[in-house]
Amino acid sequence: MNGRRAAMLVWVLVAAVAAGCGFRLRGHEPLPAAMTQPYLESADRYSALHAALVARLRAAGARLAADPATATAVIRVHVDRTGRELLTVAAGNKPGEYEVYYMVEYSVTAAGRELLPRQQVTLTREYGYDETAVLAKEHEEQSLRAALADDIAALMLRRFAAL
Repeated sequence: MNGRRAAMLVWVLVAAVAAGCGFRLRGHEPLPAAMTQPYLESADRYSALHAALVARLRAAGARLAADPATATAVIRVHVDRTGRELLTVAAGNKPGEYEVYYMVEYSVTAAGRELLPRQQVTLTREYGYDETAVLAKEHEEQSLRAALADDIAALMLRRFAAL
């Protein structure tokens, strides 16, 4: 019983110290008032980034506006581009490794003023290529693109939370 109380006291002290220094578990950042009802303007409404950003905004408590005139802020995705580049060539002039990239440029305006100037975010991932498993490698590439889009959406939300 005495050992259990000591363990409980240690955990309470650890939690108090962690809370006192500003530590909090990763999760959804609270959005500022200007981002409570944003309008998302994007050329490709079916891209992986658009889907990830909509999901993250909704999870953070934002209600997406259907019209920019009724929105509290307008998030403009100027560039939403993904692709791959050859990194290494193996024997026999065959591809060895590829790099998948996802590049986004965006800005945020509210009430006619610029809250966040045009910014660019580029993330990359590498993967090995095996010509005997072409379908599997194509699936891996698509999974990497979706993961990169989700990572960029998370970065964007952290920047929105800092407004």
